[in-house]
Amino acid sequence: MNATSLHIAALTHAGHVRARNEDAFVVADLETGSQVIADRYVARIAPSAHGALVAVSDGMGGATAGDVASRLVVESLAQGFARARASRATVERVEAAVDHAHRAVLDEACVRGIKMGATLTALFVRGAHAYVAEVGDSRAYLLRRGELTQLTKDQSYVQMLLDQGLLAPGDAHDAPFRNVILQAMGHQPSLRAVVGRLELRDRDCIVLCSDGVHGPVAPAEMRRLVLSSPTLETACGRILQAALDAGGPDNATIALVGVGGEIARPTAGDDAAATYRVLVDAGVPPHM
Repeated sequence: MNATSLHIAALTHAGHVRARNEDAFVVADLETGSQVIADRYVARIAPSAHGALVAVSDGMGGATAGDVASRLVVESLAQGFARARASRATVERVEAAVDHAHRAVLDEACVRGIKMGATLTALFVRGAHAYVAEVGDSRAYLLRRGELTQLTKDQSYVQMLLDQGLLAPGDAHDAPFRNVILQAMGHQPSLRAVVGRLELRDRDCIVLCSDGVHGPVAPAEMRRLVLSSPTLETACGRILQAALDAGGPDNATIALVGVGGEIARPTAGDDAAATYRVLVDAGVPPHM
């Protein structure tokens, strides 16, 4: 198995409008079971054969206990990987871990007698491959050879209307229903995450972020800030600050994962379209 090294920088902030931060992120070593959930994280790690996990979750705005939901998601996800048998196909382990986290939120909501929900965008790195799991509208991007490509597709009402040609792209940002998502962790009895697999290349940078970042900060600006920063930690801080400078209307979370190690360097044909494939498509119906 290829030896991969990761340089990770992550930040989360309540923003300037909301009273509390309902976002959360986690970085976990799936061999030892250790995990970090904090406001700030910077480290270099070498994932074992069991892999490493980085995930971002956004508690549903306006929902009761959104902060509890997002924290439960990130806490339970690594536990879900540990429970899933290593003999299972990797994509099945990812699905099982997501389902475990979903059930943890759903069970807590039932105990409290309330509705709870959160998004999830997770990156599981094992060897020279990364698996991306998505529920809701937090996002994952790939920065490779200077080009930033969105890997995930928002599971939102706005995206559904865009796909159907019922909403013009220029109207999406200001649509009054832009925050309506089609499924969320713990919010309905069952869900299915979209899962994709990425063939990693040396010097890849994967960006995970909540909509408090990708809403006010355009992809072109994210790209510029990463490429012009001396370190990932600096880039992470600059992207978060850009979201805050735009008014900080929502909780904001950003995680940057730089990839290195004994893996292939990208060639001209190694763009995202050639090296990223969706393995499980949720086919999400509008039931929220």
